[in-house]
Amino acid sequence: MSTKISVTAPDGHKLDAWQSDPSGKSKGGIIVLHAIYGLTSHLGDVCDMFAEHGFTAIGPALYDRIGKDTVHPYGEVGGAAGRDSYASLTKEQILADVAGCAAALRPGPVAISGFCTGGSWAWVAGQELDFDAQVNFYGSHVHQWTEYSPKCPTIMHYGDTDRIVPLDGVKAIQAANPGVTIHIYPGANHAFFNPEQDYHDPDAAALLLSRSVAFLEDCFSRAGT
Repeated sequence: MSTKISVTAPDGHKLDAWQSDPSGKSKGGIIVLHAIYGLTSHLGDVCDMFAEHGFTAIGPALYDRIGKDTVHPYGEVGGAAGRDSYASLTKEQILADVAGCAAALRPGPVAISGFCTGGSWAWVAGQELDFDAQVNFYGSHVHQWTEYSPKCPTIMHYGDTDRIVPLDGVKAIQAANPGVTIHIYPGANHAFFNPEQDYHDPDAAALLLSRSVAFLEDCFSRAGT
């Protein structure tokens, strides 16, 4: 079960995070960046899922720089508040928090991941910081942030009816990054992995998880674990 820990960023900022540990020896670490709603219980559940497959997972509370325990409700009002919260953070602050989490997970291979806007920042971190892999859950701005391209092996997941990221945008990501593996899920909408949201697709979510675990195991084995 995930527990709350404290992580220290390189700039001295302390933030909360969910952490889940595997029952046996860890295969490596993964950072999970939250969507616009903040560090919800769902992020703790995601960390648990990765731990069940042998990984140490940390989900940082990026909004702690705004105020402790800043979490927004699902829906239009919470979504608007979440977009404002992410917009109030700088690239340097987010990357510092990510770097702090990576340091907490090392030594050993570490992956970066994220949902929605968190997936967008995982995409940035995949270029700006050193990771062994990236798992991107329907990053919402990736198709617009064309100045970034990951330097680590990357797998991405999008639904073909995503209401935020059009399929043409996904195709543009693939065209600009031919080395990135992108899986398209028929009939799946944005946030299809989250059982707490309206567009949850359990079959697509299960396939996404199995693909992501296999990808991480392959990347980490090649990293020397």
